Amino acid sequence: MKYTYYGQSCFLLEADGKKLLFDPFITPNELAAHVDTDSIEADFILISHGHDDHVADLITLAEQTGAKVIAMVEVAAWASSQGLSNVAGVNFGVQHFDFGKLRTVHALHSSSNPDGSYGGNPAGFVLELEGKQIYYAGDTALTLEMKLLADLYNLDYAILPIGGHYTMDVDDALLASKFVGCERVIGVHYNTFPPIRINEEDAQAKFSREGKTLLLPAINETINLL
Repeated sequence: MKYTYYGQSCFLLEADGKKLLFDPFITPNELAAHVDTDSIEADFILISHGHDDHVADLITLAEQTGAKVIAMVEVAAWASSQGLSNVAGVNFGVQHFDFGKLRTVHALHSSSNPDGSYGGNPAGFVLELEGKQIYYAGDTALTLEMKLLADLYNLDYAILPIGGHYTMDVDDALLASKFVGCERVIGVHYNTFPPIRINEEDAQAKFSREGKTLLLPAINETINLL
C-alpha cells in the first residue's frame, strides 16, 4: 500500500489496484505549489467535511479523474449541485464500495459547504484495504468516541491532525493514538497556516518517547505502508 501526501489533509492511498484521494486542497496551498494536480489519478475521492481547506479542488479533480465522490449526505448534495454525478452520500455507519469496507465515524469539529450551506456533521473514516485497517480522523478535537475504535479494530495506521488551534495538537494526537490503540501515526493538518505550524522534530520525539512512530512525509512524497 502506498501513501502520497499532498499537503494539509490531502493524501492519496493506493491499494488493491484502487486509488483513493482524500480532502483535496492543493492549488490554494502555497506549500504544495510543486504538486502537479493535472497528473493526479483517483478512483474515489473521500471528503471528511465541507470546509474549503478540504474541498477546494474537489470539483476540478472529480471531473478530471471521473472518481466517485464519497461524503456525508449534505456535502454530497452540494457536490451534486456543482454538476458532479458520480457521488455517494453516506452517514455514520458501515458502507461497502469496490475498494472494500468503509466505516464513517464521528469527528468533533464543525462543517459547512463553500457556499455557506449546511454541511451536516464532520466525519472520519476507517478503511479496510489490502488486509490493513486505516483510520483517517478528518478534522477533529480529542474525543472519547475514539476509544470505540480500539474495540472494533486492530488499526495498522492512524492518520491524525496534529496542528492544533482548529483540531488536535501533537499532545492530543498522541493521546488519541492511545485511545484508538494504534502505534503508527501519520500526521496531517499542520504547517499550512501560521496558527497550525509545529516543530516537527519535537513532535516526532514526543511519539518516540511513548514507543510510537509519527510519520511526517514531505509534500508530494510517497511512502510504503508496511
